[in-house]
Amino acid sequence: MPATIITTEDLIEFKLELLDEIKKLVDQLSAPSETKVYLKSAEVMEMLSISPGTLQNLRINGTLPYSKIGGIILYELKEIERVMEENKVSSY
Repeated sequence: MPATIITTEDLIEFKLELLDEIKKLVDQLSAPSETKVYLKSAEVMEMLSISPGTLQNLRINGTLPYSKIGGIILYELKEIERVMEENKVSSY
């Protein structure tokens, strides 16, 4: 199998592309007109990169408030953001 050589220029290009993608994601999250007020469980799991079991534990222990309408569990976006802010860990 032939070896692939990665140059400094390749890494710089990758970094710039990655930063552009992060900026796009931040812009999407900060755009209030496009942001949904309530999210379904699948959306919360994707947003937080957590498993269904972890989401269930967050509900059970009261960390993440939710509403249940019929069989659908909904989470308020501002509550998710509040929980994230309250549990923010500063790293130096």
